[in-house]
Amino acid sequence: MTTQQWLATVDRSNLPQHIAVIMDGNGRWASDRGMPRSFGHKQGVEATKRLVKGVREAGIKYLTIYGFSTENWARPRDEVDVLMGLLKSYFNAEISELHAANIRIRVIGKREDFAPDIAALLTQAEAITAENDAMTLCIALSYGGRQEIVDTVRQIATRVQLGELSPDAIDLDTLARGLETGDLPDPDLIIRTSGELRLSNFLLWQAAYAELYFDPVQWPDYSVEHLATALRSFANRERRFGGLKAQTAL
Repeated sequence: MTTQQWLATVDRSNLPQHIAVIMDGNGRWASDRGMPRSFGHKQGVEATKRLVKGVREAGIKYLTIYGFSTENWARPRDEVDVLMGLLKSYFNAEISELHAANIRIRVIGKREDFAPDIAALLTQAEAITAENDAMTLCIALSYGGRQEIVDTVRQIATRVQLGELSPDAIDLDTLARGLETGDLPDPDLIIRTSGELRLSNFLLWQAAYAELYFDPVQWPDYSVEHLATALRSFANRERRFGGLKAQTAL
C-alpha cells in the first residue's frame, strides 16, 4: 500500500497528536518460524522503521516507542547482547535519515545503564536532531514507568527539603512536569502488538486517559495497514476524559 493509499483510509481531521507503541512479539515470531530470537529482533527493527515513516507521513507530531525496558536486562545475556548490537546499529545507520526527515530524537530511561559507547550515541542523536520540528521520536530505553514516578517524587521531595517548593503547592502538574516526558503531551493512543493486553510498566502516569489498541499481529509483521487500522479505530472513539460530554484531545 502506498502512502497515498493508506492515508486515504484515515480520517486525518481526527488523528492523535501522540502515539505510543509497545512493540511486542519479536521472539515468538521467530520461534514460529523455527528461527532464533535474534532473527525476530532484527526483523523488528525493520518494522520500527516502517512505523516511524508511517507516523511521519501521517503528520502526527509525537511517537514514543518502547525500545528496551528495565525488566529486559533480565533476559539471557546473549539476547541482551544482540539487542545492544541492534541498538547501536540503528542509531549509527538511521540518525542521518531521521535528521533529513526533520525528526527530533528524545531518549527517556536510565541511559547510565548502557555501555559508554551506546550512551554517547544516544546523546549524540539528541544533539544532532535537537532543532528538528516535524516530529518527535521518543525512544524509551532501560525505561520503567514505576521507576520514573519514583525518581520524580524524589526530585520533588528534594525541592521541598531545600525550601524551593511548598508541600501545599504540589499538584498534578508538578509531578507531570517532573517526568522525563514533561515537555511532551500525554499519548492519545497506545498501541500494543502480539495480542498481549497489558501496559507492562510503560508510561503509567502518562497513559491515564490514553485510548488503548491491542493488535494481535506480531511486531515484525507490523505494517502501515496495521497503523491505519489503529488510527481508524481511534478516530471512531468518543473520548470523554472522565466527563459526560466528549472533548477534543489537546
